[in-house]
Amino acid sequence: MSSPDKFRLQAEQSILLVIDVQERLSTAMEQGELHRVVKNSGILLESAQALTVPVVVTEQYVKGLGPTLEVLKEKMEGATFFEKISFSCCGNEDLMSQLRKSGRRQVVVCGMETHVCVLQTVLDLLQEGFVVHIVKDAVMSRSSANRDTAIEAMVLAGAVPTSTESVMFQWLKVAGTDVFKQMSKLVK
Repeated sequence: MSSPDKFRLQAEQSILLVIDVQERLSTAMEQGELHRVVKNSGILLESAQALTVPVVVTEQYVKGLGPTLEVLKEKMEGATFFEKISFSCCGNEDLMSQLRKSGRRQVVVCGMETHVCVLQTVLDLLQEGFVVHIVKDAVMSRSSANRDTAIEAMVLAGAVPTSTESVMFQWLKVAGTDVFKQMSKLVK
């Protein structure tokens, strides 16, 4: 992909990766930030479903951190779930095999914690040659300083910073369709 193309998301080339938005981990987060991340992750999930973008979900050490939040699980029909113990999602060979076999080269990332699992995953995906879009308003850490520092590092490493609405409208490409009407309601 040439440089300008890395900034243009295409639904048919994308995978949505939702990292570790889990019950017990969520209780350690600032609740206003958590609400924002859950809301925006939900919009990304509904957008992915409407546009047949595959969804991959990870859960870090489920025994200790619990499952994915139920409010998001309800929007994950057809998603593939992977449990992991490595901080980087790329430490799960089954997940990496699925990403490679998909033929899709764009990975849109949301989840938590930005400075641990999200950061390490993004760096590994970039090293694997994927184009990674980090959804800044759909990632979080327990501290905003950790989140901001990790986002800066990911961007410096080559990830594309983006927002929930930018992803949604890039995937849509055009207005006036039934899918556009359905999805535009998500951001009103």
